[in-house]
Amino acid sequence: MLSLPSTVRVFVAVQPVDGRKGIDGPLVRSVLRNDPLDGSLYVFFSRRRDRARVLYFSHNGYWLLSKRLERGCFHLPWELADGPAAHAIESTQLQLILEGIDLRGAHHRPRWIPAPPPSPMPSSRA
Repeated sequence: MLSLPSTVRVFVAVQPVDGRKGIDGPLVRSVLRNDPLDGSLYVFFSRRRDRARVLYFSHNGYWLLSKRLERGCFHLPWELADGPAAHAIESTQLQLILEGIDLRGAHHRPRWIPAPPPSPMPSSRA
């Protein structure tokens, strides 16, 4: 099980990716249209969804976490379709997907979000 802070950003490629072509910065830039050096996690699944790869760049190189299922496949909470190249998910969702939990029927309860600070009053000059 991964131990990730809740503040880490996670982007999952919507379309399957062939990992044999190399999984590094150019792949993130071309498929997900993001900067691989920004500290986010980038997740790619194979066509059969039996393999997952997580890419992360630390200070001086790439980390690559790979998981291959011996039986079954990963269940993603969305269908493959045209649209955005990636879904942004929370780190807890990634952990659940990698542990084999199907999130398609899961619902997030409403969370408290702090109100934005009041805007400063414009000064009136006469």
